[in-house]
Amino acid sequence: MVRPVVILCIVIVCIDAALALLLAGRRDHPAWRALAGRRYAHRGYHDKPAVPENSMAAFRRAVERGWGAELDVHLLKDGTLAVFHDSDLKRCAGVEGKIEDLTLPELRALRLEGTDEPVPLFDEVLALFEGREPLIIELKEAGGNHFELAKAVCERLDSYRGDYCIESFNPLVLRDVRRLRPAVCRGQLSKDFLKEAEGLGFFTRLALTCLFFNCITRPDFIAYRFEDRGNLFLRRCVRRYGLHEASWTIGTRRDMERAEADGAIPIFERFDPEQE
Repeated sequence: MVRPVVILCIVIVCIDAALALLLAGRRDHPAWRALAGRRYAHRGYHDKPAVPENSMAAFRRAVERGWGAELDVHLLKDGTLAVFHDSDLKRCAGVEGKIEDLTLPELRALRLEGTDEPVPLFDEVLALFEGREPLIIELKEAGGNHFELAKAVCERLDSYRGDYCIESFNPLVLRDVRRLRPAVCRGQLSKDFLKEAEGLGFFTRLALTCLFFNCITRPDFIAYRFEDRGNLFLRRCVRRYGLHEASWTIGTRRDMERAEADGAIPIFERFDPEQE
């Protein structure tokens, strides 16, 4: 007769093996050496209302201060890659519609948040940062265009001579990046989706929160919302499986120092991290 303690040990071993299959990623990607120890301005170093997020003015301010930047990339219907946060144009451009439905001439007619700043092209932001500061590039899938978006971004980055990584909330995007350019440093964006439905089903929210999609994306790092960073599955990814960590979006110097003390790279906004 098998003793209960033996059964318990077998169960624990099986659970541990299952978690390893679900959560493990890649360790020690060489690109991380250039990304670590740096600070990243969220959507550029914006200063609303004068300097909009994801604007060339915001990115220039980050570069001038020697900071990296996080930015968001969308694919337009004519194949143009644009830097913009929402799929919906209303909040940042003041017009109705989706950015994915635009062509380049239509995009060029828009201005950001009531200023004279145009929506930047991905090429323009890359030209500004190339050979200078590192980039965290978030891919914003919409309408099922995850493969086309991943392909277009990867092909553009083939000729880029700068330090960067790619991240996304959508595991399908990262799966595509993994298949298209396995050598590229990639990260899973996440947070506690159980707090906010965001139109997702319960099991999808659970899997995203607990990072179970790592089994198909095998990320090099996890970019998790700072306030949710105590998540047990995130901590296991970092401490047990050696994945790197980024924390978003940090709004105070104290929180930035806490993130850095934990070994995470900080993605910050709305304060100057070099001022006391």
